[in-house]
Amino acid sequence: MNQTTVVDAAFESQRAHKPSRVSCTVDFGADGKQFGYMTVPHSRDDSAWGSIQIPIIAIKNATGPTILFTAGSHGDEYEGPIALMNLARALDPAGLAGRVILVPTLNLPAIRTATRLSPIDGRNMNRVFPGSRDGTVTEVIADYVHRTLVPLADVVVDLHSGGKTLSFVPSAVMHYLDDPGLMDRTAAALKDFGAPIGLILRELDTQGMLDTAVEEMGKIFISTELGGSGTSTARSVAVAERGIRNMLHHFAILPGAPVPPEATGEPPTRMMATPEAECFTICADAGILEMAVDLGTEVKAGDLIGRVHFFEEPARAPVPYHAKISGMLLSRHMPGLIQRGDCLAVIATDLA
Repeated sequence: MNQTTVVDAAFESQRAHKPSRVSCTVDFGADGKQFGYMTVPHSRDDSAWGSIQIPIIAIKNATGPTILFTAGSHGDEYEGPIALMNLARALDPAGLAGRVILVPTLNLPAIRTATRLSPIDGRNMNRVFPGSRDGTVTEVIADYVHRTLVPLADVVVDLHSGGKTLSFVPSAVMHYLDDPGLMDRTAAALKDFGAPIGLILRELDTQGMLDTAVEEMGKIFISTELGGSGTSTARSVAVAERGIRNMLHHFAILPGAPVPPEATGEPPTRMMATPEAECFTICADAGILEMAVDLGTEVKAGDLIGRVHFFEEPARAPVPYHAKISGMLLSRHMPGLIQRGDCLAVIATDLA
C-alpha cells in the first residue's frame, strides 16, 4: 500500500466517523410526546447562515419496539403527510408500549413546491440513500435518516402514492427478499396493513431507495402506493390512516388487533405481485394517452390497455398498447400527455 493510498484510507475513515450535519430538537430517549425539528444547514443568497427545519415527532412510553414512519419523500404525494400529521396529534403516549417516530414531510423543499424532486438540488429523495453528510441538501437529509433514525427503528414504514404522474389502486408494498425469515415477517405486516392490495413488488430499479437501505440492515420495511394524480381522496386517506394504526397494533405498540378491511366495509386485502418485467408497460411513443381500461380492471394478455395519439399528425393512426400479462391494472400514467420512456401501466398478478 503506497503513501497516497494510506492517506486516502485515513481520510475516508475520518469522514465516515464525522457526525451528521443535521441537528435535532427531539430527545428520542424521553417518554411523552415531542414535536420538534431536524435542522438541515442550507446557506443561500437570502440567508447566509440559513437552514431547513423539517418537522419530526417522537412519542414514547414504557418499553417496546420502535416504528419509524416517513412520508413526503416526494412533494406531490399527500396521503402520507396527512395521515402522519393526524396520527401525531391524536396519539396518546400513555397508551403506547414502545416508541413512534414520525417524519411527515421528509423532503420539505419538495412539499413546498409540490414537486417530485427537491427544487434546491434536483435530487429524488428516494434515490439518494444512504445519503452523504458532505453532499447536497437532499443527500444530507438522507444521511441523517440512514445513520440516526433507521438504527433506532425495528420497522420502517414509508408512505408514498403516485404523485402527479401516476395513479394506483391503493396498495401496501414490500419487495421480494433473499432472507426467508425477513420475507415472512414483512409479508405478515404487509397483510395486516389492510390496504385493498398487498403487493410484493419487483422494482425496475432499487438503487438509492430507502427501502433497500433498510432491508440491507435486516429490518422490516413496508411502503405504500396509496393513490396519486397529485391529490388525495377520502378513501386513500382512510386507507393510510387505518394502515398506520394497524402497524402499531401489529407490532404491539398499541394494544389490540389490527382492524381488517372487512370491518370498514372494504373487501379483504388482495395479495398480488409484479414478478416479472412484463408487468410494466413502458411507452415507446410521445403523444396523447387514451386509456382503454380503468384502474382495477381485470385484463388478459393481449387485451388493449391504451393508445397514444399523435396530435401534430392527425392522419397518423394511434399506436395501441396491449397487456403483456394477465392480471389487474394496478397503476397507470395520469397526465394526458405521455413521453417515450414513461411508465404507461403496471399490471399485477394474484400471488400464488
